[in-house]
Amino acid sequence: MTLPRATALLIAALAVLGCRDKGPQGIALVGATVIDGSGGPPLRNAVVVVRGTHIEAVASRDGFTMPKHTEQVDVSGRWIIPGLIDAHAHTARWALPRYLAWGVTTVRDLHGQLDTMLALRQEAALNSMPSPRIFTAGAMIDGVPTTYPDALPAGDADAARKAVDRLAVAGVDYLKVYTRITPALLRAVATEAKSFNLRIAAHLGLTDALTAASLGVSSIEHLSGVPEAAVQDPAPFYAAHTRGFFAGWTYFERSWATLDSAALGRVATGLARQHVVLVPTLVLHDTFSRLDDSTIYHDPALAAVPDSERARWNTADMIRRASWTAADFDAFRKARPVQDQFIRLFRAAGGIVAAGTDASNQMLVPGYSEHEELSLLVRAGLTTNAALLAATRDAARLIGADSLGSVSPGHSADLVILKADPLADITNTRAIDRVMIRGNLMKADSIRRTW
Repeated sequence: MTLPRATALLIAALAVLGCRDKGPQGIALVGATVIDGSGGPPLRNAVVVVRGTHIEAVASRDGFTMPKHTEQVDVSGRWIIPGLIDAHAHTARWALPRYLAWGVTTVRDLHGQLDTMLALRQEAALNSMPSPRIFTAGAMIDGVPTTYPDALPAGDADAARKAVDRLAVAGVDYLKVYTRITPALLRAVATEAKSFNLRIAAHLGLTDALTAASLGVSSIEHLSGVPEAAVQDPAPFYAAHTRGFFAGWTYFERSWATLDSAALGRVATGLARQHVVLVPTLVLHDTFSRLDDSTIYHDPALAAVPDSERARWNTADMIRRASWTAADFDAFRKARPVQDQFIRLFRAAGGIVAAGTDASNQMLVPGYSEHEELSLLVRAGLTTNAALLAATRDAARLIGADSLGSVSPGHSADLVILKADPLADITNTRAIDRVMIRGNLMKADSIRRTW
């Protein structure tokens, strides 16, 4: 059968096009030192091949055969680390490019307006805007009256279970409970959460850390509940938490300097044995301890925060509402070495720490605060490698995202290219050249120009 002339010409044209070079279909980052997030030794003079949204290969450059249709990017003299994860965030649309510019490619959001956060997560997942990956608890669960109006109230066990059901049906990634949750309410939340296979993050107030661990929480935020577990009589703590959030936070924070080392060791060992992850947010404790120091308000990083957001912070009004005095700030500063000591005790007992910041609450800059947290973790006693793991592998495990936190074949192509060695000095994580999210390579300076 003879084909019509037009059909024959079309088939011939398609055949020619099929034989042509398809052009680059992947990226090869060539020549950098790779710190892959496993905790093992760095791989020097490496090749990282990215195809689509995933890493295809990580190998030594020597003897490596470059795959076809791969664009080579020379990154000699650079270091590649996994994309950083902020394991305790309160994110918003304005914050998203800030995270990326500072190398944070994933955020673990721990409270916001439920519908808003789920919609923002969906936009990020569709790659419709420059954004880190977002995992969210949606709205947290709190006792009544709730501390924040957009939290879900749990006045009794039945209400607590219904709150879990509502969040599970909405599609949250995990749950968060807040300071007014008692042991009885937490037990109800934990029992219901098991039926949905949802993990629980806890900012504790009316429940001590060891009790919360025994009830099945996955993580404890801000070191909350630790002093309550370390003292013989926690009743004064609970009375303060009942009076209000700031009263409870102040009593909790001031108490650290009075805690017994042996008691702290007992709590650290108990939490480690329960496999609870600590997200200490040392940058939050450290920042709040210095709010009476005028120099903190002139940090150049604050220029990245929109004026409208700084107005919302209204830090002076927060200090007034908290009734914090010079004596309180002095006590907060005295608490810091003891908090660091607790981190060392917990780590020595085999405990896992994940790096989180509490951004974008007052004076905590999204993205930038992650690097401050890393420095504070090293100051507390972690090695530079352990601090990097807290912001990559260990944070990814906390989220339950096995494809993140590692520069390895088959993993998501989220990584950071640095100009200096972070293992030599943890502050070198701030020397960001480029960031890759979902296989898209961007210069940090280009992201900043979009603000």
